[in-house]
Amino acid sequence: MSIDYRKTVNLLDTPFPMRGDLAKREPAWVKRWQEEKRYEKLRKLCAGRPKFVLHDGPPYANGDIHIGHAVNKVLKDIIVRSRTLSGFDAPYVPGWDCHGLPIELMVEKLHGKEIPAAKFRELCREYAKEQIARQKKDFIRLGVLGDWDNPYLTMDFKTEADIVRTLGKINDNGFLFKGEKPVHWCIECGSALAEAEVEYEDKASPAIDVAFPVADSARLAEAFGVADAANAFAVIWTTTPWTLPANQAVSVSPTLTYQLFDTVKGKLILAKDLAESALARYGCADATLLAEVAGEKLDMLMLNHPFYARQVPVILGDHVTTDAGTGLVHTAPAHGLEDFQVGRAYGLPVENPVMDNGRYTSATEFFAGMSVWEANPAVIALLQEKGVLLANIKLVHSYPHCWRHKTPIIFRATAQWFIGMEKPGKEGETLRYRARRAVESTEFFPAWGRARLESMISNRPDWCVSRQRSWGVPMTFFVHKESGELHPRSGALLEEVALRIEQQGIEAWFSLDAKELLGDEAEQYKKLSDTLDVWFDSGSTHFAVLKQRPELAWPADLYLEGSDQHRGWFQSSLLTGCGTIGRAPYKQLLTHGFVVDGKGLKMSKSKGNVVAPQKVNDSLGADILRLWVASTDYSGELAISDEILKRVTESYRRLRNTLRFLLANLSDFDPLQDAVPFGRLLELDQYAILLAKNVQDKVAGDQYSRYAFHQAMQEIVGYCSEDMGAFYLDVIKDRLYTMQADSAGRRSAQTALYHITRSLLLLLQPVLCFTSDEAWQVLTGSEEESALFHTWHEFPQLDDGAAQALLAKWSRIRELRAQVNKDVETLRGEDKLGSSLQAELDIVADEALFPLLSSLGEDLKFVFIVSRVRLSAGDVTTVKVSAADHAKCDRCWHYRSDVGTYAGHGHVCGRCVENIDGKGEVRSYA
Repeated sequence: MSIDYRKTVNLLDTPFPMRGDLAKREPAWVKRWQEEKRYEKLRKLCAGRPKFVLHDGPPYANGDIHIGHAVNKVLKDIIVRSRTLSGFDAPYVPGWDCHGLPIELMVEKLHGKEIPAAKFRELCREYAKEQIARQKKDFIRLGVLGDWDNPYLTMDFKTEADIVRTLGKINDNGFLFKGEKPVHWCIECGSALAEAEVEYEDKASPAIDVAFPVADSARLAEAFGVADAANAFAVIWTTTPWTLPANQAVSVSPTLTYQLFDTVKGKLILAKDLAESALARYGCADATLLAEVAGEKLDMLMLNHPFYARQVPVILGDHVTTDAGTGLVHTAPAHGLEDFQVGRAYGLPVENPVMDNGRYTSATEFFAGMSVWEANPAVIALLQEKGVLLANIKLVHSYPHCWRHKTPIIFRATAQWFIGMEKPGKEGETLRYRARRAVESTEFFPAWGRARLESMISNRPDWCVSRQRSWGVPMTFFVHKESGELHPRSGALLEEVALRIEQQGIEAWFSLDAKELLGDEAEQYKKLSDTLDVWFDSGSTHFAVLKQRPELAWPADLYLEGSDQHRGWFQSSLLTGCGTIGRAPYKQLLTHGFVVDGKGLKMSKSKGNVVAPQKVNDSLGADILRLWVASTDYSGELAISDEILKRVTESYRRLRNTLRFLLANLSDFDPLQDAVPFGRLLELDQYAILLAKNVQDKVAGDQYSRYAFHQAMQEIVGYCSEDMGAFYLDVIKDRLYTMQADSAGRRSAQTALYHITRSLLLLLQPVLCFTSDEAWQVLTGSEEESALFHTWHEFPQLDDGAAQALLAKWSRIRELRAQVNKDVETLRGEDKLGSSLQAELDIVADEALFPLLSSLGEDLKFVFIVSRVRLSAGDVTTVKVSAADHAKCDRCWHYRSDVGTYAGHGHVCGRCVENIDGKGEVRSYA
């Protein structure tokens, strides 16, 4: 009777399928996680552990999430999960930024502009809620685990109240002041903009050279030491002709050299370093140099305004350079920060003729009612008419634009509230000093983030925190109607208002009758109508959220956002932290880059290169998207395309196939009953466990802790491919399949596989959260189990010396094995061999290698996956590969001389007969 030998080998199956079918199956897992209240269970399991708090930078509640949102949230989830596995209590409270202009614009678009203010704010709140619900659904679908039932919203009444309290503390500490100074102003928004709301794009502007007639010829002649200085002009160069109506001075550098030239257009004052190029523009190449002086000699030389009947002085300013122009700078304190600062030093008036809508006031001579952009050609025409326009060309240059409207913005002086960078606070320190000190004590990932933030803090102007909007947290101050001073009891009044906002939201301020708090004083004071910059809202969440929620902690261990947040949320949080408590609200800052397409181009709908996370989830699954995020170096741009995702999917399949093999070969293994103590494991299995431990130490102990996720993924994928697939799993297949199911050799291999599988699933859990849990449930046999409920795998301990010796021994054996594999493949390519098991080896080993190989005895052939090895000692290591001339065993596929010699058995070898009918073979090493 013939025997079906396939039934005598241990070919086991597993419910862990080869195809993940992630896109279809993940939503059910998400639903189950929510029904099981997995986040809440995790909090109970982690109670009492040391805290690790990643504070969520709130996305804006407007529009569906894009691929950049997905990158951000997945990175945060990887960190929270890995820190949980590292033994921390790592809560994650997601948040949303809810106030501000974009929501106002959408509500106006949907409902119109003629809406009572209170109703308008109600509609804004409802719109934000709708957007949050949509975004939340997409974030949860990505597998991001957090307190989604209790997120923080900047429009929560309690949060709004605590944002107000943050403002009050900054005022108490002496950093808030009211001033009229130039701010970035968006005509479309009708409001001041924060630094983070400004982006720079190329713009074509008129670049003009304008001659300011010298009013005091005698003073000019004296300064230059010439006899005659009549018909002289100070020449400025500007790309903003519309600001000339506000001109109050011409600035020169005290240290630059200025020259006086006699030309057909009159005597011209120009900086020496720029004179040649300027004269060429005017067609005055044959000009005669009369004299030269240092700029400081021209201080307070009086000039005539080019078209108004007023005189303006020459003043000295360190901001004047020779980068372009003439070296003489048109100075309008109402329209430029440096102009304002130098003007303040000279006591110049700050006269702003431009209204909120970007048009000149009715009192502006020549330009009344015009927009600033309409005024550009009108100013040029007037200068031409007055005979003072020396040159006019078009210049394409980098110019500030509103990040929302993508339109050019202007600088204009308005009465606003500022948080001062150089204003000494109550304790004598400036906010800039505090902020620099805080940056020094912060750890940055990547390291270049430090220099970037330091530079921005060093150069940033005062923070304009007031906005002229409806949907925002109000500046809850009372100011004196005549003096404009804050009420002397502002701190106490602000707290009373904050208590009301806790109950009624920001409407409590807008509907408040001042008499309720001020009594008879109400006639002398008025409520501020300004709202706070939304960056102040999100920048205050360290106080409004971290300090208020008991499961969190202040300061946060980590803030993580895109690289643009050095000028946004990182900075606003830093300044509110330093302005209230004196330090940054974070210990570490992590920055990730922006997502681009496969060619490195910015994504846009017009280019058709947008990759939507929803589409990836629905077609490939969130674990593929998460693996792409983790496998990409986020410190630079993150490239994504269908081709890139295809490669990621291939990596995923290799990982999944490895997991499937591991789980299948553990399906009849009970670690409580069948595990073999480490000291009794076969040497190869001990080596495999040491390899797995080294990978875990590197990934969990180093790469995850340094947020080097792409290195961690390279390590894991390489380990599964090289150490596992190409070596260990390949070698032990014979032992797993052909030895008796309960034999010591097979249980030894399964013990090693159990350690390897458990460790690998824990290492993959932060990234492949769905796949890891799917496999973990197969490993444990419990649907309610999760790898996240555990910490990193605890491996058996081995003496360091013995471990290093074992690693070194097998590393050398694997080097020889790699060479043997090449030789075998050569013969296979020549059709002299079928499989490697048809091969026999004759190895001559050198003095160092011989004892390593001979120690394995008869097990050596299993390491090389050949049918026989003949080993001898020699001076030089050589390997000869030949084809076996014996028959092939139908069961183990080895070629042996005893195949077919056993009664009752067909073409099988003695080893297989022993494993089928006898006590089973014995392995000692492999």
